[in-house]
Amino acid sequence: MTQSDVQAQYEAYPYPERKPTDERKRLISGSPSLPVEMDHWLWGGARDWSQPLHALIAGGGTGDGLMQLAQTLKDAGRPYNITYLDMSTAARRIAEKRAAIRKLKNITFVTGSLLDAGQYGPFDYIDCCGVLHHLPDPQAGFNALAHALKPQGGIGLMVYAPHGRSGVYPLQAAFNQLLQGVEPRKRLKRAKAIFEGLPDAHPFKRNTRLVDHKQGDAGFYDLLLHSSDRPYTITELMGALDGAGLEHVGSPEPMLYDPTTLVGDVTGMAQTAQMQLAENLRGTFKTHVAYARLRGQVVAPKGDAHAIPHLRMVAAADLAAHVSKRGQITIDTAAEAFTFPVDPQAAPLIAHINGRNSLEAIQQTAEQDTTTFAPLWTQIETALCGAGMMHYSGLLSG
Repeated sequence: MTQSDVQAQYEAYPYPERKPTDERKRLISGSPSLPVEMDHWLWGGARDWSQPLHALIAGGGTGDGLMQLAQTLKDAGRPYNITYLDMSTAARRIAEKRAAIRKLKNITFVTGSLLDAGQYGPFDYIDCCGVLHHLPDPQAGFNALAHALKPQGGIGLMVYAPHGRSGVYPLQAAFNQLLQGVEPRKRLKRAKAIFEGLPDAHPFKRNTRLVDHKQGDAGFYDLLLHSSDRPYTITELMGALDGAGLEHVGSPEPMLYDPTTLVGDVTGMAQTAQMQLAENLRGTFKTHVAYARLRGQVVAPKGDAHAIPHLRMVAAADLAAHVSKRGQITIDTAAEAFTFPVDPQAAPLIAHINGRNSLEAIQQTAEQDTTTFAPLWTQIETALCGAGMMHYSGLLSG
């Protein structure tokens, strides 16, 4: 299969399947490319958001990442210039309509390959989700994106992972063998008919974590009929980043890459080996989402007195009440529960997290001395930052 086959797929079935009019009632949100999360991992929570963010959405598809980034910055009153780049004109039209409905400005739409990203940069930030693993030469894609970064810039990316996609790749191989050269719409119709006859014992049918094929034709095609698709273990992803002169600086839910909750102490094991052990033991990762920077760049330390914490997916008052009553935080993610002890004395600190109060202000408002505050805040940070539910950023300050 060639890159032209991939392009034909996305012209026939722009992905993900979206109705532009839905922008009037919801904003699709997720990692990467949440500005406070970007700031936390790439700039230590210390980015000056009064300066415009020059960003690239590389392989932007129908526009989910673009909508999230531009709308969040617009709502925060922060300046930005975003370049959207994708090879599918059909996907671009949908993204343009979505941006128009939201009245988003300062977006340049380009039809082309992310391999040419350097022509449009350099950028402070690059979003690249669900694209690199579809390239004929993925490493060339990693290299091109690294080349398009400013020295202090960073990337938020997503690539597929093998274990949580069990059953996908045998079906892709079978459909490509049977339907090579068939135009996309006939290819889809024939594949759906074959799919219905598969035995219930097929690994794909037993994998309850895969749902794209149930969410429209574009989802079925992208999951099971893609002609160019390779997954990455976390070790392979680290290798690809390293080959491009990049270094991994964080993942949205770092606790999932920590094997100690499953096997105990792993002192002496290299960090990547620990992460690979966790991936193998959990066995459910469908994707790897990661933030990366050019190798050797200095990242500001997180959590100093001037750092401003933001909560995600939970209200401060509700979480504070829970900690006051229970003395712990339990987080359910990826069908696994993690419980962290948090002293009830930490509840007043949590109650003052609003995205504008610095740690210094929170400590002063709670009237706690440093000896009391520091260990309580460490408990909060361990639980919430590890689960991707708290980040440091000055996005809303000033």
